[in-house]
Amino acid sequence: MKHIDNVKAPLLQCKEISKSFGGVDALKKVDLDIFPGEVHGLIGANGAGKSTLIKIISGDITQDSGEIYYEGKPLVLNGPQDAYKLGFSFIHQELNLVPKFTIIENLTLGIKKESKFGLIEWKSEIEKTKEVLKQIGLNHSLDTVVSSLSVADQWLVSIAHSLMRNIKMICMDEPTASLSAEESSNLFQVIERLTSTGVSVLYVSHRLDEIMQLCDGISVLKDGVCVLTTEKSKISRDELVTAIVGREEKSVKKAPSQEYKNNQVILSTKNLTWGNKVKNVSIDLHEGEILGFAGLVGSGRTEFANLLFGVEKPDSGTMQLNGKPYYPKNVSDAIESGVGLVPEERRSQGLVLKNTVNFNINMINLKSVKVSKWIQLLSTKKTTAISRSLVERLQIKTPSVHTQVINLSGGNQQKVVIGKWLTRDLQVLIFDEPSRGVDVGARSEIHSKIRELAKDGKGVIVISSDNEELPFICDTVYIMAEGNLVGKLEGGDISKEAINYKSYEHVINRNTMKKEGRDEQ
Repeated sequence: MKHIDNVKAPLLQCKEISKSFGGVDALKKVDLDIFPGEVHGLIGANGAGKSTLIKIISGDITQDSGEIYYEGKPLVLNGPQDAYKLGFSFIHQELNLVPKFTIIENLTLGIKKESKFGLIEWKSEIEKTKEVLKQIGLNHSLDTVVSSLSVADQWLVSIAHSLMRNIKMICMDEPTASLSAEESSNLFQVIERLTSTGVSVLYVSHRLDEIMQLCDGISVLKDGVCVLTTEKSKISRDELVTAIVGREEKSVKKAPSQEYKNNQVILSTKNLTWGNKVKNVSIDLHEGEILGFAGLVGSGRTEFANLLFGVEKPDSGTMQLNGKPYYPKNVSDAIESGVGLVPEERRSQGLVLKNTVNFNINMINLKSVKVSKWIQLLSTKKTTAISRSLVERLQIKTPSVHTQVINLSGGNQQKVVIGKWLTRDLQVLIFDEPSRGVDVGARSEIHSKIRELAKDGKGVIVISSDNEELPFICDTVYIMAEGNLVGKLEGGDISKEAINYKSYEHVINRNTMKKEGRDEQ
């Protein structure tokens, strides 16, 4: 990225911002300067205070003390509309779209009514929308209902919504978490174009390689304190990790092992097919095996997991669990059979946000916490004991097990989702993007828990878009493309480079065949 002239006045300044909730300090005298045309990276562990700071800047909440300055003048935000009017835009980690609306309806939400009758000038808005979608590489009809899009495309719609108006600063919270390498590259080009026109970008990500590639300035929050502010050129990736976790974080690649192959096959599929999304997929999952699924976004990995978990039913093919036919009628049937799923979208698919940690951890295990078999009442003593045990075991940062999950950081919400499955004696547990939006410390803890489950003889499936993650935890990695299994890696052959090659090999070969077909014509 370009060099930022810090001699110029900051566009936005936060000075000694402090905020507490229920006596717990979320931010303690935090300073942050964002300059015109700068990409400023904001990083830190889950619960470090990033989300709280963003909510203050967006006008969602008010700081207890400290000052905010906009273009050198004191700024008081009485609500999100104040930030919106200044040209601030916020793309949150969890998508804020209207699922039943079309793309163009979502993109035009909140725009100024241009005609004298107070109506939207649809012709001009459609042209503007097409240009924005072309800019970010989203190729869908404007009449497409957003709920029918993949998570990656929904992210692009959220980004496009911000680009539909003139903005001075845009905050992106984990924007590439569900994007492929190509889609991420497109986003980076969009960011480059934005900053070249003077737009500032506050970029929040746990992917430190992106931070080092994109950002001009970097601020690190730890336990509510800004422990480091620096220029990207003056710090290394390892130094950033140390600042985030307070210690050196060393990743150890999983030692190649073939021992699991002597174990019983827990789950197997043969020629499993569902429309054009999953095509003739055959796998074997052994006791104690960690089986990974890689591939570009839209390759069919999540759809395959949904078949295993009873969300969808296959058109053809077979499934077996412990050597017996396995055809879950629904999700409840899959759970009773011993199969669990940590979903890709934790907030919309894995949690009841406005309920407590205690409720969420116990909600799939209600039978075991009844007062008796005959009395249909839950034992609050049992549920509280279970949730407190798991909060301690998973190191979930929460004031209490009776705290609403919506008030926890993203990483701690993810731990709650994992925690609820640990209340059941499962045979197979599927993790779909387990470390999405999770800091390096929590990521390591989740990986340790996955290994622990495998060591206990469980079969574990890990779906991940992070090709650096799979080599460190998986015994076997399948690569999918367009619903097909196109590659398999085992043991010491599993590497980021091999996964990347296999993921793109199918696309390259397909494009080559298409080109040759056109040439023949």
